[in-house]
Amino acid sequence: MSEAYFRVESGALGPEENFLSLDDILMSHEKIPVRTETPMPRLGAFFLDRSGGAETDHTIPQGSKLELPLWLAKGLYDHKRRILSVDLPKIYQQGWRTVFSADANVVDLHKLGPHFYGFGSQLLRFDSPENADISQSLLQTFIGRFRRIMDSSQNAYNEDTSALVARLDEMERGLFQTGQKGLNDFQCWEKGRASQITASNLVQNYKKRKFTDMGN
Repeated sequence: MSEAYFRVESGALGPEENFLSLDDILMSHEKIPVRTETPMPRLGAFFLDRSGGAETDHTIPQGSKLELPLWLAKGLYDHKRRILSVDLPKIYQQGWRTVFSADANVVDLHKLGPHFYGFGSQLLRFDSPENADISQSLLQTFIGRFRRIMDSSQNAYNEDTSALVARLDEMERGLFQTGQKGLNDFQCWEKGRASQITASNLVQNYKKRKFTDMGN
């Protein structure tokens, strides 16, 4: 019998993404603005339009501005060799950080970037002088929005929640769904429809081993 598929958790908030996570795969394909610090031979045909300044041998000139997927920018970035430098996406710059600090709940994070927290955490891998401010902004934005997310999940029993989650990033949507599941489980228990509580497989296996040892 085939087992049910279990969602693989994202690792983007840690040092590295989880390559088995669909969320991380999608997040790693989001574009990031970069500037080349050295000529890149034979790559102009892939990343520059014919009118974009590529040389006849398809070299990307030094100083070219590109938008690369996050996974490629991370692979090329090397602060010692200076292959490319990374520019902060607008939503992580000072202007938007000021908006988040004023009232993070008014912002449509999903419209700005469906993986706002994970993508922002991966930006910290690039040696930007604003990394400390970005990290603090991500934390404070999450703290400022967390209570409303959980309150909404607990007060929307058997209701259409599409409007509530439309403005949340993917991680926040996961939190909202967790809150909804907890509420639904509690409602079932309160109405006497909760499933029978059984011992976990770990406990059952331990008892089997114990009885086997006693028999020997």
